[in-house]
Amino acid sequence: MVQGDLDSDDEPEDDEPLRGAPQEFDFDSDEDDGAGPILSTARISKQARPATIVPSNSDEDSSDSDEGGKITMANIEARSRALDEAAAAGAEIDAQELRQAALEASDDDIDMEEEDIDGELRLPTVTEREEEKNKGGPDVHTVQQRMKHCVRVLGNFKKRAEKGRLRHEYTEQLISDIASYYGYNEFLAEKLFQLFSVAEAIEFFEANEVPRPVTIRTNTLRTRRRDLAQALINRGVNLEPIGKWTNVGLQIFESSVPVGATPEYLAGHYMLQAASSFLPVIALSPQPNERVLDMASAPGGKATHIAALLQNTGVVFANDANKARTKSLTANVHRLGCKNVVVCSYDGREFPKVMGGFDRVLLDAPCSGTGVISKDSSVKVNKSERDFTLLSHLQKQLILCAIDSVSPESKTGGYLVYSTCSVTVDENEAVVDYALRKRPNVTLVDTGLPFGREGFTKYRGKVFNPSIGLTRRFYPHAHNMDGFFVAKFKIGKRSKSKTISEVNDVQMTVASAESGDEIGFDPNEDKVYIEKAKRRQMKAKGLRPPPREKE
Repeated sequence: MVQGDLDSDDEPEDDEPLRGAPQEFDFDSDEDDGAGPILSTARISKQARPATIVPSNSDEDSSDSDEGGKITMANIEARSRALDEAAAAGAEIDAQELRQAALEASDDDIDMEEEDIDGELRLPTVTEREEEKNKGGPDVHTVQQRMKHCVRVLGNFKKRAEKGRLRHEYTEQLISDIASYYGYNEFLAEKLFQLFSVAEAIEFFEANEVPRPVTIRTNTLRTRRRDLAQALINRGVNLEPIGKWTNVGLQIFESSVPVGATPEYLAGHYMLQAASSFLPVIALSPQPNERVLDMASAPGGKATHIAALLQNTGVVFANDANKARTKSLTANVHRLGCKNVVVCSYDGREFPKVMGGFDRVLLDAPCSGTGVISKDSSVKVNKSERDFTLLSHLQKQLILCAIDSVSPESKTGGYLVYSTCSVTVDENEAVVDYALRKRPNVTLVDTGLPFGREGFTKYRGKVFNPSIGLTRRFYPHAHNMDGFFVAKFKIGKRSKSKTISEVNDVQMTVASAESGDEIGFDPNEDKVYIEKAKRRQMKAKGLRPPPREKE
């Protein structure tokens, strides 16, 4: 999808959030500019509206002027609450629109039947689809109309389907058209389509064509959010608080200066960071003086957020397997003034052999990136089934090592947060379910996030652990942020299982009790076997066993 009327492409992506003429955000003015700044796209869609990041399915603009007096730095929190109330009102409006649309859809049944009779919107046969491909594919207008037709038919299949046509024929045609229209390979289009209902799937694909709002995280080690907001407003930046679920986030609408090159940015007062990246750190909830591991931390947004929550106490081990990426990680640690961060570069699967005993561990695992397609459109065509299999295997290895790195004896922690920027079940619920089966001492707990959808406990014939409903999913079309998944584990002490020798002792005791004979243990008889077992244990630990005694 090509975006229209964008600014110059010479600047980096993070430095180009602006659309249209710059506006000055004035807290001392009660005037409303009318329509807010809009992220313009060539396609007119619901996602093109300037949506505030709120925990609701509403995409209505909640940045209208308040009626409760002047907006000043003193009442910025009150304005944030007003935004949430406006968002709730917008959600009610959306619900009314959906009910009205359902009524209109029922009224249009007769019109749809007439169109089908006229042959204007008819599902093509296999032969016709082959002829279309040989001719180079249908035009965009035809694909768009056919997608609308398939969505409406699948919404009420009994009434609207053509005679003799099966449901899977409409589904296959719709997936094929989605792949063609939005530029996906058919494998990925089908995989993502299966996650949602038919109508919601179209919303998801549409949302991936629109960039997410530009957000920044206030570095509380250097400044406060209200002071940062005032400084950026004075530089011509139009911004607002993200919402009540975070007290450090700001959403940028417009700016007359590059937000990635302001004096405040260079001084470490804030970090350019997606709103979804706040979520795993909020779920982790690190406490002062704790020992925390960020297993895959580059470029450092989450690691520095953890350091800020620790208030530069304790220690944060920021690890990344790619040594080249630790350069940007180190630069951000220094810029943001994080004095309790240790940067290291190990394969995450080497933990806890390298180091263990952490109070809390954050694993933002490498993933397919199906939640950030709006940032990286190459994901649409370069992912295959093999990629998902390999990534899922790597994630399962990493999560077990992360669990073993947590100290169950920790007085304040003993938690692991697993997150990905993917929406597929293979990389999320399947990995969490695997960890629960392999580590019986681990349980899922509430993430503490006030919004998000519950994880799947059942998916296409697979049944997962019921506690996976405590995990949280986030979608671009529902929450106006990158697709994300967050799960939080509580690590308990491992239960001692009975050894083979203990079982044998019990069996011998029972046998002797039944027979009435006294059975004793003769260490001399088993001395050879005991020595062999000790030597094997020493070799397994990498120690050199002593030479054998000569008989």
